[in-house]
Amino acid sequence: MTGKQVLNHIRILDFTRVLAGPYATRILADFGAEIIKIQPPGLPPAVGAFAQGYYNTWNRNKRSITLNLDKPEGLALAKRLVAICDAVCENFSPRVMVNWGLGYANLQEIKPDIIMLSMSLMGSTGPLRNYIGFGPTVQAFSGITGLTGFQGQSSSGLGFSYADHVAGLYGALALLSALEHRRRTGEGQFIDLSETETMISLIGETILDDTAHAKKTKPLDNRSGEAAPHNVYRCRGDDRWVAIAVFTDEEWQHFKNALGNPSWAEDNKFATPEGRRQNTDELDKMITDWTVTLTAEEVMAFLQSHGIAAGVVQDAKDLAHNFQLRARGFFTNMDNSTFDASPIKMSRSEVSRYRAAPSANQDNHYVYGELLGISDTEIARLSNDGVI
Repeated sequence: MTGKQVLNHIRILDFTRVLAGPYATRILADFGAEIIKIQPPGLPPAVGAFAQGYYNTWNRNKRSITLNLDKPEGLALAKRLVAICDAVCENFSPRVMVNWGLGYANLQEIKPDIIMLSMSLMGSTGPLRNYIGFGPTVQAFSGITGLTGFQGQSSSGLGFSYADHVAGLYGALALLSALEHRRRTGEGQFIDLSETETMISLIGETILDDTAHAKKTKPLDNRSGEAAPHNVYRCRGDDRWVAIAVFTDEEWQHFKNALGNPSWAEDNKFATPEGRRQNTDELDKMITDWTVTLTAEEVMAFLQSHGIAAGVVQDAKDLAHNFQLRARGFFTNMDNSTFDASPIKMSRSEVSRYRAAPSANQDNHYVYGELLGISDTEIARLSNDGVI
């Protein structure tokens, strides 16, 4: 390991908020990029365990400054910062940055090779471009909410803002791609990322079924049109479950052998994949009669030892004490709290030595003083005037 971080030469001006944008920039911050997060002056600190944990989770390893973009001096400072950055990221609706005079065309005038990532609900073009929304809104628009739930019941949705995480991953990938393009060509570019479109890309063959086969795809519970058994099964204990998936006849043979070839498993109705899918209710009952006698961990370990895909349905407590995750150093401690570390491990470079999320104006003197060369007296004046 060289001890160097792969992105320590990159500086990004970060206007993002909530989750999708901050997650994108957090990924890059974890690998050494200098992320300068812009927050409004006078913003009250996060209060309460959830709010503090939320802010700390998505903004670690970043720098933070306060800046009032509603003041001309604030906009002038923002433009000076653009000039010393490699990229600008934002996840407002498309009209916001343009109204501030910070649209891509404006940024190009300041720094011709600037990269700008804009993440919005629908993208920056089209008749719905100014719609706003959060993760659940994105999921509804993308169709994935309609695919989530139990058969014969109304859609339940995903239960958390999965779309924001997906969009954040796409955003980080897009930024890295644009940075590589600039390294080779010297050209910056505008990245127009529709969060709704990122989620639509994940719904697989559903659109094909609906358009080519006139087949309306409905929620399938935990079941599959290709595998059986394919479900979560109750185990011994309070609300303990294990997921089991068997796709091929070879896997079915291994599964039967693992269970000692019980008589019910030899019934002709279960002899083929199609037969197992058609009789999945009876099959699931037989399997549950076995799994409820064991803990989820016992079922998982036993089936995995026989080559069967099985996993405990883990809750947060399970994850916090998971010996595999701890063995790989997946958790990190900051400010006496435990957070997830980066799942990416590189043999020749390191992830950041994790720093807690900054307070709103923590890096004002570094950014305005050291990077922009503004005197302490002027910084104090700008602060008193509500500019920073």
